[in-house]
Amino acid sequence: MDSVNLEVLRASQRWLEAGHRVLLVTVVKTWGSSPRPEGSMLAVRDDGAVAGSVSGGCIEDDLIERVRQGG
Repeated sequence: MDSVNLEVLRASQRWLEAGHRVLLVTVVKTWGSSPRPEGSMLAVRDDGAVAGSVSGGCIEDDLIERVRQGG
């Protein structure tokens, strides 16, 4: 496991222990030119804080907004 993904998991654990909800996202398949390889991870905390990356930003922005809205 690369160090970035390990940090995502560590952040997720800290946030869960602090009572936050956490969404964990993992890239499972890519095609063409993709900004992040398969296995890349992102954790989104219930208040919109993030650790990691799964895209060049647009996917993260959408996920953060959905988490903040509760769905």
